[in-house]
Amino acid sequence: MHSDRPVTIDLLKDISLPRAIGVILFISSAAFAFLVWLIYYKGGSDYSSNLISSLPALNALLNSASTVLLLFGYQAIRQRDFNRHMKFNLTAFVTSTFFLISYVIYHNFHGSTPFTGQGFVRPIYFFILISHIILSALVVPMILTSFYLAFSGKLKLHRKVSKVTLPVWLYVSVTGVVIFFMLRAYS
Repeated sequence: MHSDRPVTIDLLKDISLPRAIGVILFISSAAFAFLVWLIYYKGGSDYSSNLISSLPALNALLNSASTVLLLFGYQAIRQRDFNRHMKFNLTAFVTSTFFLISYVIYHNFHGSTPFTGQGFVRPIYFFILISHIILSALVVPMILTSFYLAFSGKLKLHRKVSKVTLPVWLYVSVTGVVIFFMLRAYS
């Protein structure tokens, strides 16, 4: 059965758009700054285990799941099934959150993984990696803004923001998997 009425959260209706954007940008900036510190400045620890070394594969699986869920969510909204759309997108958000937690744990213990590929594949890898990093920093506030707009009932603006958020989120999810396989193949 299709739900023809979007779900809203009354508390979010009372928060102004500028205030919500400010909070979203603050949280997103703090998270990005933490990740930059963790990956590029902190370095890994000496601890290693089979669990830690298996986290990149889990991360690729979580990114793949997010991709599939986003595509199902897109299909649901095209069918005007708001309830299914919301469930798929919230689940994609949960899988992306689990990815982020696993990513932080891995990099806390392991540090960064150098890419050892040479020749024509090297600039391809770094193009994918750099675009992935830049867009992953931008997609977090985009995702949070899309959810805020949907749950606060600002649906026209939600549609506009989500038309940009979806392809960026998909790109980040897919390239995360591509980076995993390229690192495995050339490291």
